[in-house]
Amino acid sequence: MLSLLNLVSTVIQLYIYALFIFIIMGWLVQFNVINAQNRFVYLVMDFLYRVTEPLLRPIRNILPNLGGLDISPIVLVLGLSFLRSLMWEYLG
Repeated sequence: MLSLLNLVSTVIQLYIYALFIFIIMGWLVQFNVINAQNRFVYLVMDFLYRVTEPLLRPIRNILPNLGGLDISPIVLVLGLSFLRSLMWEYLG
């Protein structure tokens, strides 16, 4: 059971890393530091979008519109961190 718990915890941590990479790459594309027309950059951004968007979309629908500020990734990271802590506390 501990191995399964460790695996789920690692997957959650990798998801958090993917979310941070997606956010940073989005900023770099917006500020024209990297070119989104580059095939590799496009593939990475598309993959990260497809992985992170299913959990971000419901959070964005619930949160109020704050103009250009999107705090849904922060809410998701806090929720996933809470889930990991809760999982280790009760199952570990």
